[in-house]
Amino acid sequence: MAPYRTPEYHPAFEEYCEAIYELNEDDVDVIQARIAERLEVSRPAVSEMIRKLEGEGLVAVDGRISLTGDGLRLAESVVRRHRLAERFLTDVLKLSWAEAHKEAGKWEHVISQNVEEAMDKLLGAPTTCPHGNPIPGADYTAPVSSPLGELEVGSAFVVNRIPEELEFAPGMLEFLESADILPGRAGVITATSPDGTTTVEVGGAHVGIGAFASARILVTT
Repeated sequence: MAPYRTPEYHPAFEEYCEAIYELNEDDVDVIQARIAERLEVSRPAVSEMIRKLEGEGLVAVDGRISLTGDGLRLAESVVRRHRLAERFLTDVLKLSWAEAHKEAGKWEHVISQNVEEAMDKLLGAPTTCPHGNPIPGADYTAPVSSPLGELEVGSAFVVNRIPEELEFAPGMLEFLESADILPGRAGVITATSPDGTTTVEVGGAHVGIGAFASARILVTT
């Protein structure tokens, strides 16, 4: 994918376009409150930045907030660099999921076109980040999947994707990685609880996954 570089755009513009892209990707209503939560900033700060983005022609506001063509290209470029960086940091440098996610948030703003292309080649042109989220510009075909929490007891599954919404939940990446709830891992639903907790067996170990996560982790059956 061709990089989208425009020097006058501040990293904050990239952060906002990236957040809007990822919220939309996770089917979360793209409104100012959700952006404020994702970026951990105040509602007034979001309101001011959205006005700036609208003035730059990067977003359109009509009840919900959406990216324009230019905004989408900028977001895809940032998300691509972030997810490639996560791949490099986990696959090559062997950092944990949580460490890689944090570091990639810095790298996404400074990776040059040449470095991006070199990383993609070194990694073998990956189609997803370590959590299974598609890398923009990659040859990715989404499998038919469903939320883990919708499966019945006894159902076998393979973890497909950990959406970005869970990456931003405090402690979630550490928990999922330690529990071996990773893309490609196979498991079986062993129990469900009225509070929405889903208990699974993965690699011989049993782990309970709360309602928030089990409703969002995508699996194939």
